[in-house]
Amino acid sequence: MYIVFEGIDGAGKSTQIKMLKEWLEANGFRVETLVEPTDSEIGKLIREMLQRPDAETDKLQKTLGLLFAADRMLIMDKLEDESKIIISDRSFISSLAYQEPAEWIEELNKYAKKPDLLLLLDLDSKTSVARTDGKDTFENEEYLTKVRENYLKLAENYTCEIIDASNGINKMSSDIKKAVAPYLGICPDCVL
Repeated sequence: MYIVFEGIDGAGKSTQIKMLKEWLEANGFRVETLVEPTDSEIGKLIREMLQRPDAETDKLQKTLGLLFAADRMLIMDKLEDESKIIISDRSFISSLAYQEPAEWIEELNKYAKKPDLLLLLDLDSKTSVARTDGKDTFENEEYLTKVRENYLKLAENYTCEIIDASNGINKMSSDIKKAVAPYLGICPDCVL
């Protein structure tokens, strides 16, 4: 199974991925986690570019779109491994939410694997900005409000569970387990 966590910055993806991984492993599943951008040279370049003050310009956005698609192709083999559950912190859906034009981003990512389950951690932009360190140019309320709206529209096109990321860590974890459990035939409130 390929599970993708999406949501604006500060929604709690990293924390919830760790908690879900531990719970799934306690239930006997083999689990691997991925993060986009990766730690590859391309991923490192992406991280540097995201911190540039001109990161929101059209030209740089198109460059980032290309780089994200290239970085994503580096992990495609891992996504084909059916012997384990793959949990990813972001996917091509992030590119669709954050970058434009959407048609071009879709074309760049047409070979990207679609998630079996999308978990959208939904958070308002004001809370997001308060939770982040502000290093990336994109961490501002106006921009993140637009990205959140994009995510909510995109969620309609995928097998998606929307999780309220303004809830506490444990409530979010419980909601995520309840969303994932039916796909794996396990009880969301117990360790088998």
